[in-house]
Amino acid sequence: MELSAAANIAGRELRGGFRRFRILLACLAIGVASVAAVGSVRTSIEQGMTQEGAALLGGDAEIEFTYRFADEAEASWMQENSRSISEVVEFRSMAVVDGAQSTDRALTQVKGVDSLYPLYGSVQLEPDIELEEAFSAGGGVPGALMHPTLADRLGISVGDAFKLGTKDFRLAATLVSEPDSAIGGIGIGPRTIVLLADLDGTGLITPGSLFSSKYRLLLPAGTDLDSMQAETERLFADSGLRWLDSRNAAPGVREFVERVGAFLVLVGLAGLAVGGVGVSAAVKTYIESKTAVIATLKSLGADRGTILASYLMQVGVMVAIGIGLGLLVGGVLPVAVAPLVEDLLPIPATLGIHPAPLAEAALYGALNGSAFALWSISRTDNIKAATLFRDAAESRRGIPSLPILIVVAALTAALVGAAAMLSGIPRLALWTAGGIIGTLALLAVSSIAMRWISKRLARASVLRGKTIVRLAFGSIGGPSSETASVVLSLGLGLTVLAAVGQIAANLNNAIAEDLPESAPSYFFIDIQNEQLSQFKDLTVGNSFVSEVDTAPMLRGIITRINGLPARDVAGEHWVLQGDRGVTYSDLPPEGTILTEGEWWPEDYAGPPLVSFSDEEARELGLKIGDKITINILGRDIEAEVASFRVVDFSTAGIGFILSLSPNARAGAPHTHIATVYAEDQGEQDVFKDVTSAFPNVTAISVKEGIERVAGVLSSLAAAITYSSSTTLLTGFIVLIGAAAAGERARVFESSVLKVLGATRFRILAGLAVRSALLGVAAGLVAIGAGAAAGWAVMVFVMESSFSFDPVSAISIVFGGAVASLVAGLLFALGPLNASPSRVLRSKE
Repeated sequence: MELSAAANIAGRELRGGFRRFRILLACLAIGVASVAAVGSVRTSIEQGMTQEGAALLGGDAEIEFTYRFADEAEASWMQENSRSISEVVEFRSMAVVDGAQSTDRALTQVKGVDSLYPLYGSVQLEPDIELEEAFSAGGGVPGALMHPTLADRLGISVGDAFKLGTKDFRLAATLVSEPDSAIGGIGIGPRTIVLLADLDGTGLITPGSLFSSKYRLLLPAGTDLDSMQAETERLFADSGLRWLDSRNAAPGVREFVERVGAFLVLVGLAGLAVGGVGVSAAVKTYIESKTAVIATLKSLGADRGTILASYLMQVGVMVAIGIGLGLLVGGVLPVAVAPLVEDLLPIPATLGIHPAPLAEAALYGALNGSAFALWSISRTDNIKAATLFRDAAESRRGIPSLPILIVVAALTAALVGAAAMLSGIPRLALWTAGGIIGTLALLAVSSIAMRWISKRLARASVLRGKTIVRLAFGSIGGPSSETASVVLSLGLGLTVLAAVGQIAANLNNAIAEDLPESAPSYFFIDIQNEQLSQFKDLTVGNSFVSEVDTAPMLRGIITRINGLPARDVAGEHWVLQGDRGVTYSDLPPEGTILTEGEWWPEDYAGPPLVSFSDEEARELGLKIGDKITINILGRDIEAEVASFRVVDFSTAGIGFILSLSPNARAGAPHTHIATVYAEDQGEQDVFKDVTSAFPNVTAISVKEGIERVAGVLSSLAAAITYSSSTTLLTGFIVLIGAAAAGERARVFESSVLKVLGATRFRILAGLAVRSALLGVAAGLVAIGAGAAAGWAVMVFVMESSFSFDPVSAISIVFGGAVASLVAGLLFALGPLNASPSRVLRSKE
């Protein structure tokens, strides 16, 4: 092999321009651009969260306690180790407006702040006034801030009065933005901010009430956050505190961004795979157009290695240009849309050009493009010098030689390995890669089967007299058919959309159908012990109420299992992450199903016992007789596991992981939680009756909560669908390339048919039926592969059930047929207008 000669040949060949490589360039550019753009946005958000971590958190570090305030020792330690402390309390409540005709109530997330809030960042208000002025008492009524959505819902404006609990407040301004809003996650109600001191007298913060206290610390310069966190957790290991600092101020948001971003990158890889099919088809067409050139070179003595190297260089240059175009678009696009997007994001993000995601996209593009291109370049081995003298002397062998197969396999393995390492979700990346490869294999087999079946159907007696259909099948099964390119490219793109469609449909069904049938109308929380009897009388006595369930409610954190730190024993299980609901009961509640162990006797007075949710207990590795330590309101309670029981969270009713024997709580202050099941027409009456009688009780509409979650899931599904649509766009471009490459064969077929008496209509109809059949075939395979992928995600990732959605499936088949039909008809003009005499004379 002579590299200099190969380079010289490649240079001369490339002088012809890029026209023959337009499909290759477009396929690579779109795939690389989608991966680069998603990666750039994700990196921008992550960097913004890191750079603005202190502002997002509201301090250099935060120590949070659940349903209690810091005790004397904890407060003293914070004062000794910080320059300043800002105290914040958060809880849910009802904002109430007493009107002349009626009383309006709405759920709100209340934040009580002190005079130092915020330590970092600033709160933007409308009108633009200082916080001190906003909170100042006017006419003896303290000021408050409220999100515009809540103010509109209550029908109030700046200067109007409303109540929190039993105390009046004045709306001083509406909230435009607050620096620490992102760390709260998805709130159930819009925000209201008041001074912490002004919460006195509301009746909302009492022992056992559901609230969290947060202490934002302004630390001395140069503080070692790792050491400080370790010391905090050592000194107060069993106090149930939660530590956050500016390095990772919003871990939930960061994890969400990372996971969604990584998933979208994987979707982009599927688009790259579709583009790879286009690369392979484009290179194949290019090599076939150079048959005479390759045959001439071989007749002049050029060896196979030199020729292979020459075309590797040519395609390598094109692949590099395609990747460069993709990086240009993917890098610039986020910057171009930054003015439109940055204000919509709930967290700071300076959208810009970031080298790391661009390098990742370039790596994916290079490996993907090289693997697919090399497969087609290997066809140069099949072209013989005798082709110059004898038409069709080349071999039709489609499988490359063993060395080429080894290199292609190595490139594919490198691509899969890079995706697994760089995505951050290696298991999902490997499953995605396996799914893509499996789908490509299935589509390849399907294309071969379709050609075989079509060839025989074209000759079948049952289709005699149906000329158009026979022509379509004959064209699909013919030797010059582009069936493989069409089915592979369109099929893979449709598979991605089919999978997303099935997942979205199943999620919507779970939310829209399953939950409302069994879900309660309202959750009522913070019901005081002395209010419980009256609450039951008020709700059970309502004719529209069918069921009322109540239970004592505490919150606790599992800190130890058999004397060892819980996370050291059971890892990062979700039950151990934060506080969990805890209840107690003398007798097992009605409908309780014990799977192992026994319930304690009525009036039990021995050591504390606990009944644990069966599924979660098994996942944690618990056994009957194990001892767990639960921190409730800063006090450790060690309880022995007495039984496991079934807890069904799918009903959206009351469900507790932990149920203690009554003596275990030992007088700990607590409140009650209740679920009320009411008919639709009576829900508002129940809501008004309870919240009027008990100003401190918070009502949470289950339907509104479901709608909020459904909205988030719908937005996420839409984002994934839009990202997935790039695979269909790439597939459509491949279809156009395949139609363009097959135009010459269609021209010859049309000329022969015209000589035999076929009309333009019959020829056009045959081309249309042929294209539609290819699209339908690709769609049918995509339905099966997409349904399998959707099932795997719903069952193994979402841990939910799966049901096949026919509407989504039908749309996929229809879309495939339309896409293939449009691409085919775009290149129908040439075959229809071809002159038979000129075409057939050129074949002599």
